[in-house]
Amino acid sequence: MPDLHLAVIDVKPGASLESQSGLQMLRPRIYGALMAPPGPKKVAAIVMHPTSNFMGHYLIAPLAARGIACMGLNSRYAGNDTLLLMERVIQDLGAGVQFLRAQGYDKVVLIGNSGGASLAAFYQAQSEQLTIERMLDGDPAGISPADLPPVDGLALCAAHEGRSTLMRNWIDPSVTDEHDALSVDASLDMYEPRNQPFTPEFLARFKAAQQARLARIENRVIARLALLRGMQAPGHARDEVFTIYRTHADPRCLDLSLDASDRQLGSVWASGAAGARSVNYAASQMGRVTSLTAFLSQWSSQSRADGPSNLARTRVPVLLCTYTADQSTFPSTRDAWLAARGGAEAGAIRHVNIQGGNHYLAGQPELVAQVADQMAAWMQTL
Repeated sequence: MPDLHLAVIDVKPGASLESQSGLQMLRPRIYGALMAPPGPKKVAAIVMHPTSNFMGHYLIAPLAARGIACMGLNSRYAGNDTLLLMERVIQDLGAGVQFLRAQGYDKVVLIGNSGGASLAAFYQAQSEQLTIERMLDGDPAGISPADLPPVDGLALCAAHEGRSTLMRNWIDPSVTDEHDALSVDASLDMYEPRNQPFTPEFLARFKAAQQARLARIENRVIARLALLRGMQAPGHARDEVFTIYRTHADPRCLDLSLDASDRQLGSVWASGAAGARSVNYAASQMGRVTSLTAFLSQWSSQSRADGPSNLARTRVPVLLCTYTADQSTFPSTRDAWLAARGGAEAGAIRHVNIQGGNHYLAGQPELVAQVADQMAAWMQTL
C-alpha cells in the first residue's frame, strides 16, 4: 500500500508584509501531501495550483496506486490570492521539485490541473531559460536558476490558459461604477433577458467593453503604484488592496453554441443561468480583492504567467487531457495549448479527450481512473 506523508518544505521569504503571520513571513514554509508507492523511486509528480489547496487532490491516490508517487503541494498563498505573485509561486514549486529530487526520484513531472496548468508551463519555461530579473513593479525578483530545477514532463488537465486570460474573458463589462457592485449598464449585461439570445453585434460590443474595463483598471493600478512608490516618507505604503466587482461574465456560460462542447448550461461553480449570475455577484469570486502588485502579476495584460506562450518556450514532453464537458475550459482553450507546441501531430504533445469530464471530475470516479491510467502510462515512458 502507498504511504501518505506530510511534506514540510522551507522556501525563500517573499515580499515585505505579504502575510499577517510573522512566522510565515520570516520563516516561510509550504506543505504538501506525498503518497509514495513501495519500491524503486522512479517517477514522482507534483500537482499544484497557485492558490487552491491541492493536498487532497483527486489524482494523488490513483496515481500512487499505479506506481507514480504524487505530491499535492500548496503554495504560500493557499486559500488567499490577495497578495499572490506568480513569480513567488514558481519559487515555491521549485522547492517542491528540489524536495522530490532529494528523495531520490529519477524523474519529476508537473501535473497542471485547472489554474495549475499555466503555473506548470510558467515554471518550466523559466527553469529552461530564466528571464525574470525584476518583478513587474520594478523590485528585484531574487530568483536564481538554482531555485527552478527543470522537470522531465508536463501533464495538463482541465487546463486554463492562465489567470490573465480568465480575467480578460470573464470580467463583466456592464459595471459602471468600480465602487458599486450593483451598478449596471443594462445594454451590456449578458444576464439581462432582453440581450438574449446573443447577437453577433452584442457579442462584439460586449468583448470590446470587457477589454476597455480591464484596461481602465490596469491603467489605474499602474498610476496608483507609481504614486505610492514616488512618495519618499519613511515607512510609506508601497502597495494597497482594491476590489474588482463582478468577474464571472462569459457568454459561453449561457450560450452553448459558442465554443460548442459537451458542457451544461451555467458556471463551473453553479448550474444554470441563475447560478452563473450568482457567481458573478458573489463576494468571494475570482480576483475580487487584490493588491496592486498581485493584480499586475496575476490578472493584468502584463502577467508573465500565460500558459500557452510559456509552453511554447519549453522542450519537455507534454500530455494534455481535455475534459470535454468542462464549463470553464473550451475547445478554443484546448486549441491554444496544442498550437503552442505545433499541435499533437508535431509529436511534442500528446492529447487525450476525457469524454464527458466536468472540470473537477466531480461524481465521475470512472473518469478519474481514466485520467490516472493515461497519466501513469505516459509518465512511465519518460
